[in-house]
Amino acid sequence: MDREEYVERVLSLVERIPAGRVTTYGALAEAVGVGGPRQVGTVMATYGGPVPWWRVVHADGRLAHEEDDDAARQHHLGEGTPFRPSGKVDMKQAMWWPDVLSAEPGPLLP
Repeated sequence: MDREEYVERVLSLVERIPAGRVTTYGALAEAVGVGGPRQVGTVMATYGGPVPWWRVVHADGRLAHEEDDDAARQHHLGEGTPFRPSGKVDMKQAMWWPDVLSAEPGPLLP
């Protein structure tokens, strides 16, 4: 898979994360089947502006974008994303697992 296809697959999955839910860099990497969390993080940092970037968080529920923490938190609050008293996303309630089959570009299966 070339870089362009990898970027397209990652961003396609991020676009599918439902409002009020989150996923992790590692879950995205697993669904794409190539690379790891750091590679997904690079894609998000470089190309993630047009997609709901705030829905990709660290595995422990920390928001992933310290420089945009306030903006991300406002998006989450507006979408009703559940948080723990610690300020982290409640991963038990909010985690969305990407479907490996949906990592392929193109229309979703019915």
